[in-house]
Amino acid sequence: MNTFYKNLSMWLVIGLTMILLFNLFNQPQPTNNKITYSDFISNVESKGISRVSITGDTITGKLQNGQSFKTIYPANDAEMMSILRKSGVDIDIKEAEKDSFFTTLFISWFPMLLLIGVWIFFMRQMQGGGKGGAMSFGKTKAKLIPEENNTVTFADVAGIDEAKEELEEIVDFLKDPSKFTDLGGNIPTGVLLSGPPGTGKTLLARAIAGEAQVPFFTISGSDFVEMFVGVGASRVRDMFAEGKKSAPCIIFIDEIDAVGRHRGAGLGGGHDEREQTLNQLLVEMDGFQSNEGVIVIAATNRPDVLDPALLRPGRFDRQVNVPVPDLKGRKKILEIYAAKTKMAPMIDLEILARGTPGFSGADLENLINEAALLAARTGKKEINLELLEKAKDKIMMGPERRSMMLNEKEKEITAYHEAGHALIAWLLPGTDPVHKVTIIPRGRALGVTMQLPVDEKYTHSKTFLENTICILFGGRIAEKIIFNEITTGAGNDIERASGLARKMVCEWGMSDELGPITYGKKEEQIFLGRDIGQDRGFSEATAQEIDAAVRNIVNKASIRVTRLLEDHKDILKKMSEELIENETLNLDDIEELIEKLRPGQYTSKKPTVVMTQKEEPVEKVPVEEPVMEEAPVEEPVVEEAPETAKAPPAEKKAPAKKAPAVAPADAPEAAREADMPANPFDKN
Repeated sequence: MNTFYKNLSMWLVIGLTMILLFNLFNQPQPTNNKITYSDFISNVESKGISRVSITGDTITGKLQNGQSFKTIYPANDAEMMSILRKSGVDIDIKEAEKDSFFTTLFISWFPMLLLIGVWIFFMRQMQGGGKGGAMSFGKTKAKLIPEENNTVTFADVAGIDEAKEELEEIVDFLKDPSKFTDLGGNIPTGVLLSGPPGTGKTLLARAIAGEAQVPFFTISGSDFVEMFVGVGASRVRDMFAEGKKSAPCIIFIDEIDAVGRHRGAGLGGGHDEREQTLNQLLVEMDGFQSNEGVIVIAATNRPDVLDPALLRPGRFDRQVNVPVPDLKGRKKILEIYAAKTKMAPMIDLEILARGTPGFSGADLENLINEAALLAARTGKKEINLELLEKAKDKIMMGPERRSMMLNEKEKEITAYHEAGHALIAWLLPGTDPVHKVTIIPRGRALGVTMQLPVDEKYTHSKTFLENTICILFGGRIAEKIIFNEITTGAGNDIERASGLARKMVCEWGMSDELGPITYGKKEEQIFLGRDIGQDRGFSEATAQEIDAAVRNIVNKASIRVTRLLEDHKDILKKMSEELIENETLNLDDIEELIEKLRPGQYTSKKPTVVMTQKEEPVEKVPVEEPVMEEAPVEEPVVEEAPETAKAPPAEKKAPAKKAPAVAPADAPEAAREADMPANPFDKN
């Protein structure tokens, strides 16, 4: 449609220009004062005119007073010339100018030619002439990427090895179809790639086309749907027709949920245009007509909203999950992107991979890019480990807000809040090591406590969850012990702890009183907000028991945290003082501080990982896999609590447990969603 409007505008401009030129050339030229023929003869006889010019039947000249004149004389007046001669008037006779044949023809036929041109233009558009014509919006918008222009291969894709293995069969078919058809096998018509955003679904589709060296058509799901009913279906037909001409080929539909949503869902029924487009797509993929050699690869991060008819065998035969990469995958992805930059020698990227759990491929690419930008801003010639750490902190916690000035009281409250999170995380067994504590405002948080898991973790024990709730309450209870007052900074801590405790009771069966039963079944209605309704499935008495069980978990955690902080108040105060003075503490600083105050009572919980950079000697650094907590946020003083912990004296060192993504504690919900990875506890 955009091209149509451009063409129409061009023709309108041309037409208006021609009309203006026509009017310009046919404008009457400035004329002399016109006098009557009788006045002209009178002036001649009275010697008032000395010179005249005669062109055709027009006489021009000047009067004695210098005023120009013009008149027309009758052709049958034979006496005029004798009168002029008798009066001594100089006579200049000129031949009348005649318009050329082409000028006359153009002037007389221009309106008709303009009408004919406009008519031809609209007829061509109505017949579908040219891409983007008035009636060619029924043509496909799929862009063809020839095989010679697609240089992406499986070597450029890392971290999703299982998905690559699943798709190698598609590549084999595109290279040698007879290998399968000779045995009577049917090649998959479609492959659906599903997974979180940024995991490499589009990159994987391009890699398939690059490996097979076949034409690659790409289109977005939203390119099918227009305001006119039937346009999308027409584009689907044209897309498959173009695909057949280039078979074997790949048609890649990105964000297919825009056109493939469940039919008839939502209030007021479905959308006629989208449903007709989906119906045509279903028929083209598996209908009476075969589309041999045309393989459809679609990508979405919402497979749950797709129509069941689209997902059945024969259409999307394969459904390949493209997950967030694990530790090994993250390291490979970092190696691919690091190879494209000027990286300092001897950097162990496994350290960086361990510190980025829950990061997608796009996140890791952004991390390397941020480090490169930091290097450029600081005048460095290469990217070193320090810049990578700063880039990671910026992505996970937000940029530092050093211009934000806190008064002394707020700074002290924030320091004790973060120290409470960090100390509980260090003391409790079975949690992740504390990596860094800071009271420098980042993003929307006034302070952050970060934990780094040692290994990948896909499930959580009851003990781990109970300890996490304790960590969330560490900041609030530290404020209460020191100031005998509580602030709004723990609002998000309380919300997250309460939600976690309710999930333990209602979803994960971790309550001894209520047993392993699921309470409450969500009615996830597509297009209606998903959680718009919830079937309780239990009585009012059971609801009271659930509330009591949730309250019991939270109260036990509060009592436990209060006891630990009271027993280690000296450490809490000293850690807060160090934070106020230095603004940031890492694990080495915390353990050195504790060793000075309680010599020989605790064993270091620092995980040992060999890290090398340049020619520097090997040193040990805490393994990174962030679990963050934020401090009080501006209006309500919000912060995030750690999810890391260390064993208390009574409990011997418990091996640090793996924990997936970052889990902020005290920042407001908006900050948590904007600045940090997903909550690990939601994975179950």
